[in-house]
Amino acid sequence: MSSEENVYIIPLRDAWKAPRKKRAKKAIRIIHEYVQRHFHVKYVRISNEVNEYVWNNSIEKPPRRIKVKISKIEEDLAEVELFKE
Repeated sequence: MSSEENVYIIPLRDAWKAPRKKRAKKAIRIIHEYVQRHFHVKYVRISNEVNEYVWNNSIEKPPRRIKVKISKIEEDLAEVELFKE
């Protein structure tokens, strides 16, 4: 069991290219794809804190970027948590 951990700032600006009523969903999908691409995993577990942070300002106004801590738990599984300093 390997435990890699890194802090990333994920740009979510492409979510703003989606229709207004689909932006937060698109932002979550962008986070999911970013983790898969950078950690070479098949499964991604996004914490409730990250989900609530993205959805905080409604579906129409997700954040432009998000700072997260990504941990590789198993070979095919990574977990995303909101970064707290």
